[in-house]
Amino acid sequence: MANAKSFDPITLEVMRNAFYSIADEMIVALIRASYSTNIKDRRDTSCAIYTATGDVVVVAQSEIGTPLHLGTMHSAVQSAMKFYPFDQLVEGDAIATNTPYPAGPGHLNDLCLISPIFHKGKLIAITANQAHHVDMGGFAPGSMPFGVHEIFQEGFQIPPIKLFRKGELYDEFWNLISNNVRTPVEVKGDLLAQFAANTVGSKRLNELANKYSVKVIDMYLQEMLNYSERRMKQALKQIPLGNYSYSDFIEGDGIDDKLFKIELDLNVKGDSIIADFSASDDASKGPLNCRWPSVAACVYYVLKAVLDPELPPNAGAYRPIQVKVRDGSLLSAQYPNAVCNANIITTQRIVDCLLGALSSAIPDKVAAASSGTMNLLNIGGVDHRSGIYYNYVETYGGGQGAMHDSDGMDAVQNHMTNTRNAPVESIEVAYPLLVEGYGLVPDSEGAGKFRGGMGLQRKVRVLGPGVSLTLSSDRADVTPWGLFGGHSSAPSSCVIEDDSQETRYLPTKVTTQVESEKIISTVTPGGGGWGNPKERSPEAVLNDVIMGLVSIDRAKSVYGVDIDDKTMTIINRSGT
Repeated sequence: MANAKSFDPITLEVMRNAFYSIADEMIVALIRASYSTNIKDRRDTSCAIYTATGDVVVVAQSEIGTPLHLGTMHSAVQSAMKFYPFDQLVEGDAIATNTPYPAGPGHLNDLCLISPIFHKGKLIAITANQAHHVDMGGFAPGSMPFGVHEIFQEGFQIPPIKLFRKGELYDEFWNLISNNVRTPVEVKGDLLAQFAANTVGSKRLNELANKYSVKVIDMYLQEMLNYSERRMKQALKQIPLGNYSYSDFIEGDGIDDKLFKIELDLNVKGDSIIADFSASDDASKGPLNCRWPSVAACVYYVLKAVLDPELPPNAGAYRPIQVKVRDGSLLSAQYPNAVCNANIITTQRIVDCLLGALSSAIPDKVAAASSGTMNLLNIGGVDHRSGIYYNYVETYGGGQGAMHDSDGMDAVQNHMTNTRNAPVESIEVAYPLLVEGYGLVPDSEGAGKFRGGMGLQRKVRVLGPGVSLTLSSDRADVTPWGLFGGHSSAPSSCVIEDDSQETRYLPTKVTTQVESEKIISTVTPGGGGWGNPKERSPEAVLNDVIMGLVSIDRAKSVYGVDIDDKTMTIINRSGT
């Protein structure tokens, strides 16, 4: 057994896997104990373990957890520690916060619960988790409305506050929360599940401390940080020295229709890097503004994904990375600027800028643009079956961008989100909604030697009285781009239909009312292509046609592959 004065790589690996197992067990406990469809089915939540000084060391490694949560939680923990001396708290205390100001989660729905972990009275670590709650009050169901310009309109703000005391929910403050949200049963159930997850983490960390010692645990936590720092520094050397720039755009903010530019200057210095977004546009009136933690989360995610996908993500890996933003800009909003939809749209565009900049430096490691929006629907109102408020929230996957040697995946959550789709059965049981269509959108890919992924379409009929709908989307005009001759993909769209075939087209960012028996039909963008489409394998084009993903006309006009529609065989390659 190792002691505090010795270190060996075998024990490091044992300890590393022990910590990851604890984080994974935490998130499994949270999901199994949760109440809302958004967490128990869609798994819109993340868990992590921190040192006693607030540095993130371990994040859940199972296929759960979103890069955005895992990046912003670090700042939420640091912010909470400024409010409370954690070594003066006791076992069973937990601090809750949901506000991005001055630093914390990206929007009010993402409530972070932070627990100090004690062993024999000594603070040894911190556990935290973040979960997207289906409602936090505010202007519209789901708490992510458009047409607002201040965070006060978005919902109930919770600065760091001791919500659990010695293992018990602080009833007075819970009463305050419950009177400011539309779905208090779901919020309370998910909140208690969050506390249960941290409790699991406390139990397992104490078992580990009993087996080894507090000093040994701390030593290996620190070594895990140092190890990730070394790996990130080595990974950064893959990028040729120099400056790389890229800019991309967001299509309006729900108030102004103008394009909002995000501009990046990436300065590569060998084993360190500076991502400077200072030239980005000023803050928007509408709720698309970011705070620094969200921007940093995007940078951390892209560098790990592109340079070293197996890199353990933690505060050590962040040390060689500097992120610059300009106060008052879209990416460093000042209180009380509205922020609620930055998670859905702005962060995805930050990723696109990073990938665009890196594509000229290390093209074989970078994908073309993916769908570029989480394409969120919030549908809420009073359930006529029970007389109780409900809110259905879901983000929809789109096409993944192609790479130099592979097609993009179809209809997947990509980049800053890692949630699942809500099963049709869960939606129809929990809400007065009927799913009338769900599938891939043919011909929505960005064509290329390697094609981008397909977008998807879902049609949802409103069964009860009129509801409030918030649509948060993008890439209807400035579509996801291709690389090295690859084409852009098809755009997003959303319409309100009815049985008479009357259609109302919606802008990409809107909060509106939808009447009973109307059908909400949303389409997500595909992913950009890579390389000249005429160089795509004829067999791959034929297979896409057979699968119903690419039409025969498109195969001929875009890919140059003429296919016999009766025999489904290739006539010739040139299409002439």
